[in-house]
Amino acid sequence: MLKRDWRRGGIGCGFGTIKKGLIMIDGVKVKNLKVIVDERGKLMEILRSDEQIFLKFGQVYMTTAKPQAVKAWHHHKKQTDSFTCVYGKIKLVLYDARHSSKTYKEINEFILSLEEPKLVQIPPEVLHGFKAQGDVEAIVINTPTFPYNKESPDEYRLDAYENNIPYDWRK
Repeated sequence: MLKRDWRRGGIGCGFGTIKKGLIMIDGVKVKNLKVIVDERGKLMEILRSDEQIFLKFGQVYMTTAKPQAVKAWHHHKKQTDSFTCVYGKIKLVLYDARHSSKTYKEINEFILSLEEPKLVQIPPEVLHGFKAQGDVEAIVINTPTFPYNKESPDEYRLDAYENNIPYDWRK
């Protein structure tokens, strides 16, 4: 099992870029985003319904993480998540715990920020979490494929540190 790092250039993979020779977790897609800047401010399209990466609309929500805070681990049985960071910087980490997956036990790391703008799409049953980097509160936008159902949430959690995932958030 190897840790995979998609922070910088590399070869094209349909959505985004990866370092040469590294394996993306099966079903994960990365879309490089473009920030348009003018004298009035910034604009960034995150997800459009006419793109191949778009699956289905459930809802859009914002979550934040204070500097160095970890929000991990969780997964969904039905829902696909699509994360981007619009303020600050996060390290998004994915772990493939799907026994039937060809990328079982793979770990992927992504750095998301306005300086490195990406949309990362996470398929069902892939464990994921993120850690705010730097000294500002990070703002993350998620566009999941299903709305949150508080009576029967499609959300399954593990402790960030006490688990069987071979990843250390303290590093």
